[in-house]
Amino acid sequence: MAVMHTALITGGTSGIGAAFARAFARRKMDLVLVARNAQRLEESASELRNKYGVRVECLAADLGDDAGVQAVAQRLLDNTDPVDFFVANAGFSTRFPIISADEADYANHDAAIDVMVRAVYRLCGTAAYAMRERGHGWIVTTSSVSGLVSQNNYSAIKAWATNYTESLNVQLRGSGVQATALCPGWVRTEFHQRGGVKGTSIPGPLWMEADRVVEDCLADVARGRALSIPGKRYRFLAFWLRHLPRSAVYRISAALTSRRAKED
Repeated sequence: MAVMHTALITGGTSGIGAAFARAFARRKMDLVLVARNAQRLEESASELRNKYGVRVECLAADLGDDAGVQAVAQRLLDNTDPVDFFVANAGFSTRFPIISADEADYANHDAAIDVMVRAVYRLCGTAAYAMRERGHGWIVTTSSVSGLVSQNNYSAIKAWATNYTESLNVQLRGSGVQATALCPGWVRTEFHQRGGVKGTSIPGPLWMEADRVVEDCLADVARGRALSIPGKRYRFLAFWLRHLPRSAVYRISAALTSRRAKED
C-alpha cells in the first residue's frame, strides 16, 4: 500500500466521521474535515491538533447545497496538497413517511437524497478522477446494512450507496485506486438521537463502537475489499439477508418497520 499523507472526511466532526478522523490522526495523517458547523469544525480540529500533532484543515460546507459540494470537489482536485484518502460519510436518518401528500415529508427526502446520493456520486467521482490521475488513492463511502432490507427511503438510499461504491471499485480496477463501501449495523453515536431513533428495542450485543467500526473498515481497505461489514454478527446477518428469498427479506423488513413504529 502506498503512503497516505492526507485524508478528507465529510461529516468529520461526529460519529463515524470523527472516529475516522481519530484513526487517521493516530496514523499521523493530515486531515481535511468537512461539516456544516464552522464552530464545531474548529473545536474538533483544535482537539486533534493538540492530541496528535497533525495538520487539520477545516472546510465548512453544506453538502445539500451546490456551492458546498463544489467547494469540496475543488479541494479534492487540488494537486498542490493532494487528498490520498476520501471518506464520504456525511448523512442523517430519514424517518419521514414515503407514502404522503405532505410537501414537508418530500422536502426532507429531497434533502436526504441531495446529501447521501447526489453529493456522494459527485464527490466520489471527483475524488476517483483526481486519484486515478495520480495513480493511487482510497475512497470509503459510509453505507449501512440497512440497505439489505426494504424498510424506508433510508434503506433505499443505502442500498444505492453500496451498489454505487462497488460499481466505482469495478471501474477503478487496475488504476491504483480502490473504493470500499462501509456497511455498519447499529453504532453508538449521536446519529440516532439526531434522527429521533430511540433504539431501545435493539439488543445490546448488536451495538458497536464507532472506533471499532472504523478500525475494522481500515483493515478491510488494507485487504483490498470493496465491501466492509464490521462485526461477525453483522457479517452473519448480511450473508443471510443476501441469500434468503426476497419474500423472507420482505417479512423481516415489515417486522423491523413495525417494531420501530411501536418505539415512536
